[in-house]
Amino acid sequence: MIELRNLTKKFGEVIAVNRLNLSVSQGEIFGFIGPNGAGKTTTLRMMSGILAPTEGSVRIDGINVAKEPEAAKKRMGYIPDRPFLYEKLTGMEFLKFTADLFEVGDGRFRERSESLLKQFSLYAWRDELIESYSHGMRQRLIISSALLHEPKVLVIDEPMVGLDPAGIRMIKNLFKDLSVRGTTLFMSTHTLSFAEDLCSRIGVIHKGRLIATGTIEELKQLAQVKEGDLEEVFLILTEGEAVP
Repeated sequence: MIELRNLTKKFGEVIAVNRLNLSVSQGEIFGFIGPNGAGKTTTLRMMSGILAPTEGSVRIDGINVAKEPEAAKKRMGYIPDRPFLYEKLTGMEFLKFTADLFEVGDGRFRERSESLLKQFSLYAWRDELIESYSHGMRQRLIISSALLHEPKVLVIDEPMVGLDPAGIRMIKNLFKDLSVRGTTLFMSTHTLSFAEDLCSRIGVIHKGRLIATGTIEELKQLAQVKEGDLEEVFLILTEGEAVP
């Protein structure tokens, strides 16, 4: 469902992502973790078509993002770490704007928008300007907009930003349900406990290179950790030392 082949991004002499090769299957929840500046967000922006790779390719559902960007994006939902929202639109207007971009018909839009706004506890605020929304409400709105066209692939950068514990639990349940229904999720996060609870496989990127990938148990074996959690495994793999 997701295929990254020799994916590389250079900014001048700096190699932000270095020949990344990775495949993620349909219905999988894949966690993407790494230190600050490791190349996580750059990778996700190349996957979503915001950045063009210096070398290599991204395929979403078999479609090359660089060669057929519109077709690839129709199959994908993207939740950025710092979403941009038009604050002078209402929540419902923003969803309609998104629906028009993805060519969601009026009948389907009405059904999907009302369902999502109710699911994310935003229905009572649907006709209020986004500028009046709290940070958590804005995050829930951007997630709603990413799901509006029922994408086959969901690319998520730091989904927990601004969410309270109830919101985090709701997102966990949502992601699990999407996975069961066949949606593929590729998620970057610093919340390692969240990744450990949710992801079927995890990739570790460090200094632009994918240094490890596998299940939690496979990563523990690689790090030679028997009883530790993902945080300890992460520190061993990226820094060469465990938590004291």
